[in-house]
Amino acid sequence: MGFNIEKYYLKSSLLFDFLSAQETKLVKNKLIRKEYFKGEFLFKERSFSKGIYIIRKGKVKIFQTNSEGKQSIVYIYKKGDFFGYRPLLADEPHPVSAVAMDTTVISFISKDLFFNLVAKSATLDKQLLVTLSKEFSVWINKMTIFSQYGVKERVALSLLILNEVYQRNENNSYPVNISINRDDLAGFVGTAKETLVRMLRNFKDEKIITTKGTKINILKHKALLNIVAEI
Repeated sequence: MGFNIEKYYLKSSLLFDFLSAQETKLVKNKLIRKEYFKGEFLFKERSFSKGIYIIRKGKVKIFQTNSEGKQSIVYIYKKGDFFGYRPLLADEPHPVSAVAMDTTVISFISKDLFFNLVAKSATLDKQLLVTLSKEFSVWINKMTIFSQYGVKERVALSLLILNEVYQRNENNSYPVNISINRDDLAGFVGTAKETLVRMLRNFKDEKIITTKGTKINILKHKALLNIVAEI
């Protein structure tokens, strides 16, 4: 079997696709617009969720922080993605923190409105279970691979994942600008920044990627796929 990026990348599901026209109208009338600047927290690890976040602009990283203050980035959400509902359903605190990676605009659904929707919607609760299942599979696949393989494979896989995240649409035929600072990319890969920089330099020397500042463009997808072919 060939390599399947969808095992490690969560395709966006639009919350409003799960709702009826009447339910959608109700929610949209009660949405709260919030804007966050780069580096600003949406919520912190071990805090309790106050509602659901839908990204309208920008990107958000979710991560855990170890005792030394080092971030381990679990995932990066983009425009259209929604999150924050799992702790509500489980009545548990957030297992991760969420921080805006750039100027980010959020549509916020309050906790009370969310539970009202779940209670009344014929399809929302079922669809959330499906989405939770998909998220869980993606997280487990990523954690398993990143714990078993070396830095080269992890960097290659991370670039392929982020290439999907940073695409503007599924039919994007233009080079994708993966705009991410090296600290965040190291946190996503799970390695030291210095090690990451050396690996990126190797990929650049092999003309697999180009870099300019924080931007990375993949020139040879097939070369990265060959690296992760045995995963």
